Amino acid sequence: MDDKLFQGAETIFGGGTGEEGAGLPARGAVLMVTDMKPRCPVLVFALVLGLLPLHAATVKDREGAVRGDKAKMENDARWIYGDVDRGFAEARKTGKPLLVVLRCVPCLSCVGLDAEVLTQPALAPLLDEFVCVRVINANALDLKKFQWDYDLSFSTLIFNGDGTLYGRYGSWTHQADPEARETIGYRRALEAALKIHRGYPANKGALAGKQGGATPFSVPVEIPGLAEKYGRELNWGGEVMKSCVHCHQVGEAFRAWYRSKGEAVPLERVYPMPQAETVGLALAPDQVARVTAVAKGSIAAAAGFRAGDDFVSFGGQPLISVADFSWVLHGAPASGEVAAVVRRGGADKVLAVRLPEGWRTKTDISKRVGTWSMRAMALGGMVLEDLDEAARRERGIAAGALALRVKGAGQFGNHGAAKRAGVLKDDVVLAFDGIESRVTEGELIGRVLQTRRLGETVGVTLLRGSERVVVKLPMQ
Repeated sequence: MDDKLFQGAETIFGGGTGEEGAGLPARGAVLMVTDMKPRCPVLVFALVLGLLPLHAATVKDREGAVRGDKAKMENDARWIYGDVDRGFAEARKTGKPLLVVLRCVPCLSCVGLDAEVLTQPALAPLLDEFVCVRVINANALDLKKFQWDYDLSFSTLIFNGDGTLYGRYGSWTHQADPEARETIGYRRALEAALKIHRGYPANKGALAGKQGGATPFSVPVEIPGLAEKYGRELNWGGEVMKSCVHCHQVGEAFRAWYRSKGEAVPLERVYPMPQAETVGLALAPDQVARVTAVAKGSIAAAAGFRAGDDFVSFGGQPLISVADFSWVLHGAPASGEVAAVVRRGGADKVLAVRLPEGWRTKTDISKRVGTWSMRAMALGGMVLEDLDEAARRERGIAAGALALRVKGAGQFGNHGAAKRAGVLKDDVVLAFDGIESRVTEGELIGRVLQTRRLGETVGVTLLRGSERVVVKLPMQ
């Protein structure tokens, strides 16, 4: 990607030179796709995929999109609009489970799935089995109940009326492809949740691990960084977009809070909701949790998984979707064993997933929108990629050595720190604060956020052509 294109993308992300111009702003400008003709989004994504977070692209008129959603949905016969408490009350009254859709309306990611859930006639009889609530902002969500993958643009949580969580649904397949409209995975998740509901409360003990844990704040607008800017309610009488806490901001605010206190950012905040690939599994997006492939030499291979295995439970929890699988990994120990039960050939088989020390840092976080702010904290705004074997041989860099190419460096605020320190695009990072062994960008971010504190400075050795350059990078 050439410098001019990268600077243009960064300018779109930064939206200015103020506090919110530090990268992807809390509520500022993001990549705008103004023409939905088939070739235009393909071109945009082809150019910037790998640099920009997966849900960065938005509709042109974000304010209009949010107001249009409210106008269309607030009096809908099926959907309760923005009132979770009313949804719980209705679930208790009717005995139905509560289905809560969390949707970032301006984001193009998941737009196809969202449209199908709202309009597909084939889903209607299934949705009628639930009390349905649509929420488009995170401002006042109960953080003990609502713990999910904050980086997704469309998620669903399903509860009993008493507040017990049955399961989570979220799809990175739909996040990556706005045009994807397949709903069979969503349908299977709802069917699995209904099965759990029919077995409740006898199965309540098996659901204990699904529940959210204690949090230091009860709602997002209590978290410092959000508390100063947002209220509990959306400002429908003014600029509603500027009053909206987006889901990804919740994770970002938590990380900034730990950072501001001089504490290490917990690894589960750096690597949230690890996908199955972290342990070497590929799971089918159109099934609850069916194995389609097992990576050779992986944790999953050592556990004995096979393609075609269907998860019955993981970590003792029944699953309704691949998001539930990720939730189990999210709460898994730094090292240890997690039990899995799979159905294979008509019989159940118990497998032991043995997680080695450091397993969580293998999670790929490169396409998460939340990683953008972590790049500012740990890397001064650099976007890095590991050099492949051919590039290493060409430059004389050993296979096990650190060699991360600078795909780009931010322009403004905290995201411009690396550029101001003298880092250039296509520099290769050979050493970072004493780290010289081969790691991914994500692993490096995790190490830095664990070991370095706000205000410190680290040394970075760069390869620029045939010359080695050392720069000092501030930790933010």
